[in-house]
Amino acid sequence: MGFDVAVRAEATLGEGPTWDADAGRLLWLDILGSRVYTYDPSSGRQTLRTTDQHVGAAKPRAGGGLVLNLRDGVALLDADDTFRWLHREVVPGRRANDAAVAPDGTLWAGTMRYDEAPGGGTLARFGSTGLLETVLDDVAVSNGTGWSPDATLMYYVDSPTRRIDVFDYDGERVGGRREFVTIEDGAGFPDGLTVDADGCVWVALWDGGAVRRYTPDGRLDRVISLPTPRVTACAFGGADLSDLYITTARIGLTDPHPVAGSLLVVPGAGKGLALPAFAG
Repeated sequence: MGFDVAVRAEATLGEGPTWDADAGRLLWLDILGSRVYTYDPSSGRQTLRTTDQHVGAAKPRAGGGLVLNLRDGVALLDADDTFRWLHREVVPGRRANDAAVAPDGTLWAGTMRYDEAPGGGTLARFGSTGLLETVLDDVAVSNGTGWSPDATLMYYVDSPTRRIDVFDYDGERVGGRREFVTIEDGAGFPDGLTVDADGCVWVALWDGGAVRRYTPDGRLDRVISLPTPRVTACAFGGADLSDLYITTARIGLTDPHPVAGSLLVVPGAGKGLALPAFAG
């Protein structure tokens, strides 16, 4: 299964592809470049917005605008560019990382320490009024999060563990954490993930140069090999949610491949789920 270059770029740490169905465009980021990009595949139009601090995630809001997972907390950006903090919590040495919107419209936002120290990161749940709860308070690199099509399971990655874990989800909270898949030594570290309409889990492999798909019973059934090792995240997009968009990074590569830091796409890779916008 081959890939195309959707947007040729040199992102230091490309991340967070998210399909914005209402706008018909893909959102993606350069975390350490403090940049939020959009890409409209129907027209090729692109936009770029810089943020005042490192940005771990940008997700559409139900009423328009974006919710941003930033170094110092979670913020709202209105359609008219009005900015306000939803929850501000400055922790020296810590930054935002990946985030996802749950089926109930809440934002599950991760953090990590810049030095990736174990226990330095969190996963927290946010609603329209701000912080609802800290879900996990002892993670290293909070990363991919996604829900099964029937919204009874949540998948989650703390990258250094090499595991994708799965939780039971009751529509609001999670419990019963257990191992879903462990990535074998030498194959890279699990990073961002997405769940498709068949309930399969697609995961990007940092330092693995690939995206893998696992069936709901944890069986590896597809591998998309890529020429650059630092593959960071994946998400379905396009009008019929059949194209798999993949972000990549250049950071730490002494001789990066020409596509490192670009937004890639695998046309017709599968069938994604329509994801909710943040209800805030």
